Amino acid sequence: MLSSFSLGAEAARRHYRSHHHHLPELPATPPRALPYPQLPLPFEIPGAQYLPLAWADVKGWSEDDHLAAYKTFRASCRSINAQTGAPEPKSEYKALGASLSEPCRAAKTLELSDDAKAKTFFEENFAPLRISRLGEPDGFVTGYYEPVLEGSRTQTDVYNVPVYRRPSNLFVRGYKQDSVSLPNKGPVYRKIGRRKLVPYYDRGEIEDGKIAGRGLEIAWLKDPTDLLFAQIQGSARIKFDDGTTLRLNYDAYNGYPYTAVGRILIERGIIPREEMSMQKIREWMAQNPDGAKELRRQNRAYIFFREVNLSDKDEAVGAQGIPLTAGRSIAVDKSLHVYGTPFFIEGELPIDSERSKTPFHRLMIAQDTGSAIIGPARADLYFGAGADAGRVSGRLRHPMHFVMLVPKGLDPTARAARLPVPDPRPSQKIAKLFPQTEPAKDQAKPAAPAAAEAPGKGETVAVASPVPLPVPRPVIEPVQEPRRPVKNRSHRQQ
Repeated sequence: MLSSFSLGAEAARRHYRSHHHHLPELPATPPRALPYPQLPLPFEIPGAQYLPLAWADVKGWSEDDHLAAYKTFRASCRSINAQTGAPEPKSEYKALGASLSEPCRAAKTLELSDDAKAKTFFEENFAPLRISRLGEPDGFVTGYYEPVLEGSRTQTDVYNVPVYRRPSNLFVRGYKQDSVSLPNKGPVYRKIGRRKLVPYYDRGEIEDGKIAGRGLEIAWLKDPTDLLFAQIQGSARIKFDDGTTLRLNYDAYNGYPYTAVGRILIERGIIPREEMSMQKIREWMAQNPDGAKELRRQNRAYIFFREVNLSDKDEAVGAQGIPLTAGRSIAVDKSLHVYGTPFFIEGELPIDSERSKTPFHRLMIAQDTGSAIIGPARADLYFGAGADAGRVSGRLRHPMHFVMLVPKGLDPTARAARLPVPDPRPSQKIAKLFPQTEPAKDQAKPAAPAAAEAPGKGETVAVASPVPLPVPRPVIEPVQEPRRPVKNRSHRQQ
């Protein structure tokens, strides 16, 4: 009965409120202000482990050409200094943030021509940090280059493989369709009409002619394998019969993840892992045209290019927007690192020949990215343009030591010195403002914690009075009501 009464009363109250009263809305409670300023998060790279080092512990550091690395770093600084207070989008959420602006401002006025001074510049402005993927001792490197290909401006019987520019119906959320460069990760859509979005065509559909005849052809190549490797490298030089050269750079992709065709050949047992190289892939594709077509389509990703105004003397332009430097520029994971970050990479690579173990200890600058470059200690080394650069870069798949150069503005020790000191404990202030008499001797004293400090001489300590216990409930005997007599009722039989 009590339960039904309370539910009925609550329903009546709700009915009364909804029909007769509209209670005033209480103002929202303002968020509690923090007593200290919000400080930036400590240096952190997701999925990485790192160890601070001394310069003497960086193997091969003194043997590098620091002046060459300094010139490459200054090229990145021109882009960083040009931002004038507007950092790269989302760079503040990365480990380095905008901290490279400090050493870049220092490099702006330093026209160094001496290797020793360049070495001193890096040591005075950076701190070395050994970095690798969590649970792994080393990083991993591959190589890339700029292919030089023969082509034609018009389609012929020999040159019949189209190189496409970005289609107008390709759409990426958060970007305008005419943006200079679109990201190389995330979903990409084909816009139908004004609102409908569907996934864009994959490699097989594009090779079958889904976007042919729309005026998107920049040039024509001889071999689809040439186009595949130009798309993997992200740039290309096309030489025409009249002696002119067309420079192409990455502009967009179709939204499908990159699949390494070399890994598929290894998994199928066609090429052993220890013999895998770009040259081996080319040879197999040339000998197996039908298999090459099927293998290409396993990689559903497709790259669209744009023309760039560069001479033959200039290197390819990286994702930072500046020409790369052969032997000094690297591509890194853009979601983790900031362009312009120096990385000292040390180990042995097969540079002189396929079987050689050439010592490699070189300071490289992050100036590019790639869809296959994923992880905190993962880099693609840029070796320049042409067949020789292609042969060297095509055989690199090796573990290496990574040392990341962190600007000293991110030094954890220096950051800790700027942390505010907390206010004194409020209980001490209250004890001084409201002194209390000592409790009676017969009252039990609470046990003092072991780590508590002894009060100073002449100080009054506030002691809490014992909390009184509640009075027990009175015992009330239930009153028995007199039983009423039961009257006999006659029942009529049916």
